[in-house]
Amino acid sequence: MAVMTYREALNEALDEELARDPSVFLMGEEVAEYDGAYKVSKGLLDKYGPKRIVDSPISELGFTGLGVGSAMTGLRPVIEFMTFNFSFLAIDQVINSAAKTLYMSNGQIGCPIVFRGPTGAALQLSSQHSQACETWYVHAPGVKLVVPGTPADAKGLLKAAIRDDDPVAFMEGELLYNVKGEVPEDDDFVIPLGVADIKREGDDVTILTHGKMIHVALQAAQKLEKDGVNAEVVDLRSLRPLDVDTILESVKKTNRAIYLEEGWSYVGVGAQISSIVQEEAFDYLDAPILRVTQADVPMPYAKNLEQIAKPGVKHVIEAVNQVLYR
Repeated sequence: MAVMTYREALNEALDEELARDPSVFLMGEEVAEYDGAYKVSKGLLDKYGPKRIVDSPISELGFTGLGVGSAMTGLRPVIEFMTFNFSFLAIDQVINSAAKTLYMSNGQIGCPIVFRGPTGAALQLSSQHSQACETWYVHAPGVKLVVPGTPADAKGLLKAAIRDDDPVAFMEGELLYNVKGEVPEDDDFVIPLGVADIKREGDDVTILTHGKMIHVALQAAQKLEKDGVNAEVVDLRSLRPLDVDTILESVKKTNRAIYLEEGWSYVGVGAQISSIVQEEAFDYLDAPILRVTQADVPMPYAKNLEQIAKPGVKHVIEAVNQVLYR
């Protein structure tokens, strides 16, 4: 095992896949000369040249469409959005072109493409740059959605996404790039899409979550343990396809569950997960499943208000105590 940052794990995954498959290329704003806005593509231009590490103009709709077209003709583009908030300018290409082409062509035209970049809030970037974008993309059939929370998951899932024959939205936590963790030293380390991971075993309550919030969940679980509560933390990692079996097995074991997500509650990811749990594991629940989310407001700029709006350890503990009737 090697210890590396989330950023370095992503860089290593890109490097290995570019070396393995000459049809893979990276395109986006500042990915080449500047080494990426978050330095994920550091050193790749020097190694692979400007035909495979391509700086784009500030035109998300344009360069995303170019990537979609190239995927339809046999290449495997990785399109980087400086932030997934900017992807809204290109969502027509993602949802109306990439996601639907295989279906509308009766299986004749595929679109193996990865759309990647940071999602969610960082620190005081205000409303237009602080949105958790998962719900917009997970809603559409034809697009897979992956949200890794650790360096190992970032590497293994990105490699799987690049090799996948379908469009994949790959969302990275904006505050995770400097987080360190162990990553297998293996050029062929791939984590299959649609497989959740139990990050912490427990018996009393299930905390379901994904992406950056896995770290909040683990911190809350540590504090709960001091109070005699043994929480199981399930990292979904992939929201589409979704590992329903692991979710249900955990809930059937603990009989109580909460869903933690960075986005808003209204029609959020947690609403879908809650529906699945209620439909498939209702007889095993000893309390209604609860959701912990961002406050139902655009993200404030003021630091004190931003902290209040974000879901945190305190909110998770309160929800756990509520489903345990404590």
